Amino acid sequence: MTFDPTTLEPYLGDLAAGARLTALACALALAGGLALGTAAALMRTGASQLARRAADIYADVFRNIPFIVQLFFLFYGLPEIGVELSAFATGVLALSLAGGAFVSDVIRAGILAVDPGVLEAAQVSGLSRLTIYRRILLPIALRSAVRPLGAVFVNLILTSSILSAITLNELTGSAKIVAADTFQPFEVYALLLLLYAAMTWLVSLSAGALHRHLNRDLG
Repeated sequence: MTFDPTTLEPYLGDLAAGARLTALACALALAGGLALGTAAALMRTGASQLARRAADIYADVFRNIPFIVQLFFLFYGLPEIGVELSAFATGVLALSLAGGAFVSDVIRAGILAVDPGVLEAAQVSGLSRLTIYRRILLPIALRSAVRPLGAVFVNLILTSSILSAITLNELTGSAKIVAADTFQPFEVYALLLLLYAAMTWLVSLSAGALHRHLNRDLG
């Protein structure tokens, strides 16, 4: 076997397009997951027992069912009841739902870690419950949750490789096509390893930098 990465030069544009699609899908899923996860975390730490139960069920379901099963249900199952989504929209939705379940755990832990004295002082000062959550509780919780949220985003990037199973030509899907065209799977998947490693490293590095910035006043 000869290692010849130059054979991939004509296909670098295809791989770059796949990488951009992966990045876009993961960025949208991160936004969706943050919104869902934050809402679920607030419900899981709120006063309503019904809301807590509903949010717990959501988190348990999407944490404990294989992602590919969730993906196939959304892509192949929903059309049977008249709900049809594109492969890209399905991928973003599936990643958002799955990511939100893990985000809810992270933010819930951050909320529970807030000093009760801070909340008592805010309540005594006459602030509304909404203001306390928006101006005090969530900012403090998110400050400690940056690194774990970075890990969730890394997991979204890695999990996004499964989206090729529903014909979405993201990074892994594009790599499969290139490998089939070039008959050079070693070179293609070696490059794929490097691309995923670079993407996840950048996310981890960014999360670490943001954590240090937000916590700089803590020494």
